[in-house]
Amino acid sequence: MYALLRPALFKLDPETAHHLTLKGLNTLNTLGLSSLVAARIQDDPRTVMGLSFPNPVGLAAGLDKNGEYINGLAALGFGYIEIGTITPLPQPGNPLPRLFRLPEAQAIINRMGFNNQGVDALIANVQRANYSGILGINIGKNAATPMEQAADDYLICLRKVYAYANYVTVNISSPNTKNLRQLQDEAALNNLLSLLKAEQQKLADLHGKYVPIALKIAPDMESEQITQISQLLMKHRIDGVIATNTTLSRVGVENIPQGDETGGLSGAPVREKANIVIRQLARELHNELPIIGVGGILSGADALDKIKAGASLVQIYSGLIYTGPSLIRDSCEAIRTRHLTAE
Repeated sequence: MYALLRPALFKLDPETAHHLTLKGLNTLNTLGLSSLVAARIQDDPRTVMGLSFPNPVGLAAGLDKNGEYINGLAALGFGYIEIGTITPLPQPGNPLPRLFRLPEAQAIINRMGFNNQGVDALIANVQRANYSGILGINIGKNAATPMEQAADDYLICLRKVYAYANYVTVNISSPNTKNLRQLQDEAALNNLLSLLKAEQQKLADLHGKYVPIALKIAPDMESEQITQISQLLMKHRIDGVIATNTTLSRVGVENIPQGDETGGLSGAPVREKANIVIRQLARELHNELPIIGVGGILSGADALDKIKAGASLVQIYSGLIYTGPSLIRDSCEAIRTRHLTAE
């Protein structure tokens, strides 16, 4: 069905098509008709960050920023869903237009700017959702919050979402919030991770459950910075790392209409950049904490490449726009087949 709908959706403004599609998924789920767009996916369970995932293919943050479409997305067969990025206070994000398709490159450029309804609205949506699977909640800082107070925003969000998340992702790598990537610098990251880890322990005692924390990083770092981040992840006993976010590079989209728009580039052009980061993380981390691979997955083979590079789980987003829900099944099958062969 998606193959039939895609040409019509691609004639619409990308952001309009985005919300129309997600509303449609929720409607199909309510009517019990999700099978029209979703294929049956065989279980391929694995334990990562102490959590039991029914399959290793998840939804990346950004598609459902406010947790409004959890039920419809869950019906597609994801092994887990990550919602957000959410901030303490509502914010409109960057001015329109801010989302651009580049079909020639199977890519997307976005400069959304953490547009969201605020953490309290997300929690209300999570409470309304009829979802019992693995839910990740991705947290960030408000654009108006000074960088020297950024940790306060992450701590506010962590406290509020802790009871409702199976894991929490700390997003310090979006290129669309001014200076956010400065938090990847060694001193700033050391301080942030120290504060988050201490708060995690307090919240674990308060709620009687341990919720893992994962750090989401950018693909645009030099090797030395990846090494520094790996060392800090192990030093602070962070539970996982998500590699990677979107790239500022425009390699692969030169001379393509709208390829020079500002924002983060995702889709096929970021595939190998993400794989390079995953490979180095795998070498640096020595299996001490898991890697979730994301970036440029448009086929089952692409998903498998992330696993071969060292990821334990994968996430998809832009590939879903170009390929449709069949990408979930294809990715699961490629990884499952390798898993069975290895056994």
